[in-house]
Amino acid sequence: MSSRHDLQTRLEHGIAALGLQLPDGAVERLLDYQALLARWNATYNLTAIRDPAEMVSRHLVDSLAILPFVQGETLADLGTGPGLPGIPLAIAAPQRQVLLVDSNGKKVRFLREAIRSLKLENVRAVQSRVEEVEGQFDCITARAFASLQDMLDWGGHLLTNSGIWLAMKGKHPEEELPGVPAGFEVRAIHTLTVPEVGGERHLVVIGRAGDQAGC
Repeated sequence: MSSRHDLQTRLEHGIAALGLQLPDGAVERLLDYQALLARWNATYNLTAIRDPAEMVSRHLVDSLAILPFVQGETLADLGTGPGLPGIPLAIAAPQRQVLLVDSNGKKVRFLREAIRSLKLENVRAVQSRVEEVEGQFDCITARAFASLQDMLDWGGHLLTNSGIWLAMKGKHPEEELPGVPAGFEVRAIHTLTVPEVGGERHLVVIGRAGDQAGC
């Protein structure tokens, strides 16, 4: 079993490899989140990843890999599960208001406990289907949540006119691109390199058609 010191070293190496600068105390809060997730996971099966070191790489560092692309003052993380990537992004940028959305009750109970125990004053969690969420957000994130078409059909109403949608994918989603609904356009597809994580990682950046803010 990895010690907290080992996990901190792994996390700090990952953050450095991504070229990120996080606020004071962020590493400690990220590790507190990972510890809470591991504790709850033993009972509630919130994630298939059990090994703490793997959690650091595949959950924390993987989530932080998209931080340079996040913009705006408000963010909604759809199908967040146990808070990925929403909680790591909220810890990394505490000035941004973050809404975590999931339809699974046990996952939302965990999210609310994480928000309370980690004192994440910029984060709210709601148990809801995506299509029933109200409001609009400058940035929307979704990690292995659904096809691009389904994501946008269900949640497209949540994106501000100049906002961006960041869809985290494994392999290049070439076959999904024709399904992007009218009114939206793919701005970019970035290949992500995540330290200690094998396999392909891609980030699809989507905006409203005709609006070029946030490219």
